[in-house]
Amino acid sequence: MLSTTTIVLLLAAYFAVLLLVAYFTSRNANKETFFTGNRQSPWFIVSFGMIGAALSAVTFVSIPGSVASKGFYTAQFFVGNMLGYLFITFVLIPLYYRMRLVSIYEYLNSRFGWFSYKTGSFYFIVSQSFGAGLRMLLAIKILQVLFGLESSDTWWLAIVFLMLIFLYTYKAGIKTIVWTDLLQTSFLLLAALSIVVVIFSSLNISVAEAIDLGQERGYWKWIDTDPKSGSYIWKQILSGILIAMAMMGLDQNMMQKSLTCKNVREAQKNTLVFSFSVAIAQILFLFLGMMLYLYADLNQIGLPTKEVVQNGITTTVTATDKVLPYLTINHFGLFAGAMFVLGTAAAAFSSVDSALTALTTSFSYDFLNLQKRKNANTLRIITHIGFSILMVIIILIFQRSSDNVFDLIFKLAGYTYAPLLALFLVGIFTKIRLNDPLVPIACILAPALAWLLNQYLLTQHSFDIGFLTIFTGCIITILLLLLSKLMPTFHVKNKTWTK
Repeated sequence: MLSTTTIVLLLAAYFAVLLLVAYFTSRNANKETFFTGNRQSPWFIVSFGMIGAALSAVTFVSIPGSVASKGFYTAQFFVGNMLGYLFITFVLIPLYYRMRLVSIYEYLNSRFGWFSYKTGSFYFIVSQSFGAGLRMLLAIKILQVLFGLESSDTWWLAIVFLMLIFLYTYKAGIKTIVWTDLLQTSFLLLAALSIVVVIFSSLNISVAEAIDLGQERGYWKWIDTDPKSGSYIWKQILSGILIAMAMMGLDQNMMQKSLTCKNVREAQKNTLVFSFSVAIAQILFLFLGMMLYLYADLNQIGLPTKEVVQNGITTTVTATDKVLPYLTINHFGLFAGAMFVLGTAAAAFSSVDSALTALTTSFSYDFLNLQKRKNANTLRIITHIGFSILMVIIILIFQRSSDNVFDLIFKLAGYTYAPLLALFLVGIFTKIRLNDPLVPIACILAPALAWLLNQYLLTQHSFDIGFLTIFTGCIITILLLLLSKLMPTFHVKNKTWTK
């Protein structure tokens, strides 16, 4: 078992390397470096590094933990993601490069007007803030297991994390992140592979034998054929397509990295290679989850539990987000424990550092018009700090949530990304001009109506929409946007809008 001193030294060494990378990448940095990396990033470096940002602590811990109840059903979602990346590669990337966008939501301004532009950027900020905050919360939960800390320690752990991230990102921003993501992805994948190897060595079984055991215990299952289930195959594939389009293609966080490539062709190679690479990595983590539960089953190890209150009844269930840290630290030896600590650090930093930079970029360009300000650098730093504070607040709000963090992130994303997806789909595939001043109202009503529809189907018909909430939310948004064209139109002074 790793001592507290060893864990602290490993984390300190890892952070020291991040600072070293930041030092070299921030030399000769100018105003554009933070936002675009001066568009000089090698595409293959961006592609590999994006894997770490896409995986995060959610993949590292929550996806392996989910295998107990869902088996490999999540792979259906990953297949949908790969199809969604084709839309990003051949439709969105050329559009963004042709318009030479820094904030991708500037497209909505040129297509529909000022209100649509601000609404799109606002929904990204809400979505990314919650997503990054929840990913960081999971990393903090892991640290609490490692150091034996309580939930009451969450607030100061969050502050320490965000201060460290600020130190290596505040100067060169996205340019630094492109290279630190390379390091973080490497450690994340090495950690998963190392733990799998240690488990195989301990159990002394082959891959074929592991698959047979997984089938016996219900872990090795890939396709859900129950239409009422939230993980039904076609729900998962369709939601995977739409969520990839929204959470990757319409996400300033991920697209900002692609837009640092030298030209559109290199950016397209980046997203295509990334789409296959990240799917393989995600399936690796599902396989890791199966091996964790097989190890616990065969050695009759009691796993961590938590109490869940549902319909007024308290039940004790496995704390799936704690399975990996518990087994690794207590049963897999020094090497696996060390790799887990480094993998956790990589997952935590990679998912939050780029999110903070993207949030700063979006708010700076879309709401502060930073490119026209004389005190741009001061405003950028204040914005960076402001989003760090917001992240701490979100972490404190959700710290006692009983949901699996992976499920929680994509459930929220279904509501918050749906209006954004609807705006871009209408803009790209139609010639419709929206009633721009009414766009914010339609986009606020749509998630509420989607939630009510989801609750009705679940309670009255036992039909779980699952991650497909983004589909229903998108359709509702489009219908509301079209209905708004029938409403009386009006002109808003000093805002760009044309009927």
